[in-house]
Amino acid sequence: MDKKRGFEIAKGFEEAGINLPVRKTKYSAGYDVEAAEDTIIPAFKRGQKPTLVKTGIKAFMEDDEMLLLYNRSSNPGKKGLILANSIGVVDSDYYGNTDNDGHIMYAFYNVKEEDIQIKKGERIGQAIFQKYLVADNDIATRRKNGRIWINKLKKTPSYVKSMRVFFKKTI
Repeated sequence: MDKKRGFEIAKGFEEAGINLPVRKTKYSAGYDVEAAEDTIIPAFKRGQKPTLVKTGIKAFMEDDEMLLLYNRSSNPGKKGLILANSIGVVDSDYYGNTDNDGHIMYAFYNVKEEDIQIKKGERIGQAIFQKYLVADNDIATRRKNGRIWINKLKKTPSYVKSMRVFFKKTI
């Protein structure tokens, strides 16, 4: 049987007692995602980077799919937690990348005045698989390999050349 989409334990978390995401009901769109370890999310201060909360999971999917990461609806009001990027997008070629095996993490800010503790196994967000469309004139042909892009463009697209000319003239 071919794998279409799903979740697996990311490398380094095989012995950590990670629960794979599940939907709570037959008609739930989102899979509940849990924290892989206890994490303190400090009260927000200007210039602070978001806190990455590890999940210990990775996701595989079809080439024309993505995994959308959403905050739990109760997190902002009850805990003061907001996602740094509003919605996380996990591309299909993130799975198994060389940097971190495609490990999924949630990037949170804490807008409360006190630090917030997330416990291992606590539900922190939801993940929804989604198909996407591309434009008729799409030219992307490269794939991610960790942070390194493998470029297979045969020639520089004309719009890139014109942007280079524009910026040379304006700088």
